[in-house]
Amino acid sequence: MKYQNANAILPEHLLSQIQEYVHGKYLYIPALEEARKNWGENSGARESLYIRNEEIYDKYKQGVNIDELAEEYFLSIHSIKKIIYGKRQLKD
Repeated sequence: MKYQNANAILPEHLLSQIQEYVHGKYLYIPALEEARKNWGENSGARESLYIRNEEIYDKYKQGVNIDELAEEYFLSIHSIKKIIYGKRQLKD
């Protein structure tokens, strides 16, 4: 997130009111609740990982072993196990 100068964004009366509470410090102003999104929702990364993890779980159920899955998807064996065991718990 890039910092912006409040002088360039806020009206003068609002800036002077904020300066009564905070001056010369960084101030984080959170987004409105309805504008907030979870990680990866804007870029599509969340959906891509969900699809990839479903593929990994399906291949595991079809008999592909964990070592082969780790090599195919360029993930550690530990990561593959987390995906498989997490999916197994959700589906059981």
